Amino acid sequence: MNDEAATPSLDLDAEAFESLVIDELDRLPDEMIDGLDNVIFVTQDRPDDGSLDLLGIYDGVALTERGQYGFGELPDRIILFREPLLAISADLDELRDEIHVTLVHEIAHFYGIDDDELHRLGWA
Repeated sequence: MNDEAATPSLDLDAEAFESLVIDELDRLPDEMIDGLDNVIFVTQDRPDDGSLDLLGIYDGVALTERGQYGFGELPDRIILFREPLLAISADLDELRDEIHVTLVHEIAHFYGIDDDELHRLGWA
């Protein structure tokens, strides 16, 4: 991969990016957030494979697939990847929109909504 392809079009450090993610989380409807039991939100520069193809990921067991769940369970994680989101965003407004859509998409996976349904609903 050449250096130009690896350089995001926006330049935002990890702390500023995390602040935007928190702002977008605060803008989500309470009904969407209130049911998120034992879920943490994390930001990383890139996915483990180093690609710019993945904007976010839900790492956990969907609510619809849980059997017995409770004491001692590690929290599920929703991870947003800074560099891929920066790479597809022309400006801060577009970045906010992409963060918002990515949060909704990954939260939907927590609730058991798969990619096909998300595409049908316009969130993928």
